[in-house]
Amino acid sequence: MKPARVFLASASLALLLFASGENCSAQPAAESAIRPFTIEVPDATLRDLKDRLARTRWPDASPGTGWDYGVPLDYVKELVAHWRTKYDWRAEERKLNRFPQFKITIDGVEIHFLHIRSKHTNALPLLLAHGWPGSVHEFYKIIPMLTAPERFGGKAEDAFHIIAPSLVGFGFSGKPTETGWSSQRMAEAFAKLMARLGYARYGAQGGDWGGGIVRWLAGSDGAHCLGAHSNFPGGNRPTDGSTGGATDAELQRFQKRQQELNDHKAYGSIQGSRPQTLGYGLNDSPAGLAAWIVDKFWAWSDHGGNLENSFTKDELLTNIMIYWVTETMPSSVRIYYESQHNLPRPKSMTEFQGGGKASPMGYALFPKEINVPPRAWVERNQGSRLIHWTEMPRGGHFAALEQPQLLADDVRAFFGKVRVSQ
Repeated sequence: MKPARVFLASASLALLLFASGENCSAQPAAESAIRPFTIEVPDATLRDLKDRLARTRWPDASPGTGWDYGVPLDYVKELVAHWRTKYDWRAEERKLNRFPQFKITIDGVEIHFLHIRSKHTNALPLLLAHGWPGSVHEFYKIIPMLTAPERFGGKAEDAFHIIAPSLVGFGFSGKPTETGWSSQRMAEAFAKLMARLGYARYGAQGGDWGGGIVRWLAGSDGAHCLGAHSNFPGGNRPTDGSTGGATDAELQRFQKRQQELNDHKAYGSIQGSRPQTLGYGLNDSPAGLAAWIVDKFWAWSDHGGNLENSFTKDELLTNIMIYWVTETMPSSVRIYYESQHNLPRPKSMTEFQGGGKASPMGYALFPKEINVPPRAWVERNQGSRLIHWTEMPRGGHFAALEQPQLLADDVRAFFGKVRVSQ
């Protein structure tokens, strides 16, 4: 079956694209509609935001502590002042709306996604999966590099059609009313999305939670997913006390990064155990929300001591705004609880029928990623499926936003190997 060559540009074309039973059971007819979507935040929401920012009740701070105690008071005040007086959401909204966006209901939840088809008809469909506290905004620099590679040092035969969904409970996607929406369940929904779009064969790329999602797609939907590339390698030190084949340099790098992040792990425990309690403050205070998110961008990027070496204020704020205007920080952090507690499958979810041999994996390891395991530790889990490994000279966790050219080049290199083997 060939991918549908329909560019989703109007409601009439988007209503009934494709229904496939190859990797998911038949969906109810009411759920088959693909609806064009445009971001249009009400003026009242923006006025309320400015009012809340103006009335921020600032905490005190220990002088001279820099980022050791968290995001410095001076920096948050500076960011909020920029937010109030210089940041232009309407301009950013227009940028976000440059790419075609859609919504579809799958398994009872509305999923928002970007769908950008390359002009190259033989392009490979590629699903991009973000993580927390990211959003589809991370991909706005890299999308043109993947859909039109000849403009960025690649070749036409390296082109991709891009499908970039917002995770369930994140951004412009719906908020589940049932428990059990772990990252694995989201991966199932995304596999169903690709089938509903008519893509019988596709690739996947992701980091953070998206890294786990694309690994699941490669492992559980190998009949359709040709391979997955991730900038979030998973691998732990062997429990038997051995080095597991790691070199001294790799061990030193791993240990150094672990030490750097020793004081940056509590967020996962809180979000994995008391997400609702946390949600009240993050949904009520934009300054609090900004600090919570920026703290992670600081810890996980390769900025050399100045966060804005990696991201502009506007880039940080646009990602923050996606959480604020949709009120999805409380629902987004539940992915930690859902994934850690192994809750029963949501009753609204249809059965998933993937199958096929597990497909290849490739990794790009950026030096300021959260986890920087030796290749041998990753290979121990994936064996011969691991066919591609690149250690990057710079960059961190939000690679598509921080180092888009490096990531795009590596994605093209990995899928060049996969395409040849097909």
